[in-house]
Amino acid sequence: MARDPAERIRTLRLLMGLTQGELAQAAGVSQPLISQIQKGIKLVTDDVLVRIAEATGTPMSFFDVDPADLPADTLMFRKKASASAKEVARVEATVREAYRVSVRLMADTKVRRTSLPRAEGDITADDIEDLAAQTRAALGIGSDGVIGHVIRACERAGLPVVPLMLVDSQGQGEDIVVGHSGASCWRGTAEPSMISYFSAGSGDRQRFTTAHELGHLVLHPARRNGLDGKRAESEAHRFAGAFLLPRERAEEAFTGPLMLREFAALKKRWGISIQALINRAYDLGHIDQARRESLYKQLGARGWRTNEPVVVHAEQPTLMRAMLGRKYGEPPSLLQASEELGLHPVLMRSLAPDVAIDPAPRAVANVINLGDRRRQSSRLQAL
Repeated sequence: MARDPAERIRTLRLLMGLTQGELAQAAGVSQPLISQIQKGIKLVTDDVLVRIAEATGTPMSFFDVDPADLPADTLMFRKKASASAKEVARVEATVREAYRVSVRLMADTKVRRTSLPRAEGDITADDIEDLAAQTRAALGIGSDGVIGHVIRACERAGLPVVPLMLVDSQGQGEDIVVGHSGASCWRGTAEPSMISYFSAGSGDRQRFTTAHELGHLVLHPARRNGLDGKRAESEAHRFAGAFLLPRERAEEAFTGPLMLREFAALKKRWGISIQALINRAYDLGHIDQARRESLYKQLGARGWRTNEPVVVHAEQPTLMRAMLGRKYGEPPSLLQASEELGLHPVLMRSLAPDVAIDPAPRAVANVINLGDRRRQSSRLQAL
């Protein structure tokens, strides 16, 4: 498939959560024109592309991207039942753009990848435990020890773990609003993979999210067709628990009365949330359903469902930042990277949050004007 600017206009709308009318108004063109372009009735002119680019602060190179560079349907993330189709589309478009850039940088900087084990056919809980152990071995992690840095272990194997944020309708960054904080993406079983997260949150949650998405990459690329979403999530949860706390060590850990204080001590040792540890103990048969429910009630009574004791510090990814440094020098110019890679500057910024962004040129400053124009239009309509 060749360059398709009409499809890229649609992708940009999805990224920013804009309707055809809102994008048309911001760019100073008619809504019917945007509709006709997206239907293929009219061709996109350079003038329209320039207007859209300046209105949204998007580099013109964004419209030169070949849609074939984006994975079609190999993306896994969990969403709230209340999530709208628009919200889901924004997340999917954001992750796919990040994946496209990650693959390009990996190729340009010659990052070596480690092959992960892959599940095939029907699998059992024991199979998942074995695959988690095989993944530890593939990543060069001891078979039964604490994983000191989950993200770094993935990145050493050539698996980017990237922080992302959504680009809102005013061209600013905002946190995810559709539920699950992580997503995994791939284009084929032999192609590079990527893990992303939208909010680091607590370190224990971040570590589990990374392991959960790693589970998708091991368990589901060859088994995606016909796989029920709930089952896929359950399998990835089981994998994350087995990856972070292998069965052999869990058998040692889950002895005695298993009160909340014991789970808190295990959290400090293994960097896993109390809630995840309770589920791990249940999965391995050390507590029954009634005991799990009792422990969860105790967590709720103490306010620990949302604010657990024992701080586990968040991990920081480094691979994306290193690739940008290799390609664009130190410190890398994020606006240069944004232009060459065809990525919105806000997304480019989220990939390397510790890099100071360049002074904004006029096109990027126009992102702010998009929000100003929308607010002004709302005031005029109210008069």
